Amino acid sequence: MLHKKILILAFSATLLSACAISTPAPLTPLEIQTIQTREFEEDKSIVFASVISVFQDLGYTISNADKDTGLISAESATQSDEASQFFTGMLASSQTKATGFVERIGDFTRVRLNFVSTTHTSSLYGQTSRKDKPILDTVVYENAFEKIANAIFVRSAN
Repeated sequence: MLHKKILILAFSATLLSACAISTPAPLTPLEIQTIQTREFEEDKSIVFASVISVFQDLGYTISNADKDTGLISAESATQSDEASQFFTGMLASSQTKATGFVERIGDFTRVRLNFVSTTHTSSLYGQTSRKDKPILDTVVYENAFEKIANAIFVRSAN
């Protein structure tokens, strides 16, 4: 009888501890905006050029840039998995797309970046699918903003 109670207690503790492990709550729009946005004290034209330069340094190709609206669109090179195509008949390719929005607000120039991972799959039979996943890793944004700040420093020193 004692062994049954110990077994039930151990099972209950295991079950409860498994329930305690959960996925983190999704970020709120304000939290996402905080991760993706920084302000700089330089002129919009210097910041805009710096964002374009950093996107290129990170391996992105600029697909569209308009200084008047402040919008920059860029995409990384596509990576394909030819081995899976050979064995399964499915071709999977992935790419990262990036956008930057640069605007002047008062004495500051605000930059908002957005990175999205895109995966395309297609089969020999013509079926295709696309999956977009926002990249919300703070390290990615901190790295990009640090590089932008360095590029701004270099441009404004001249």
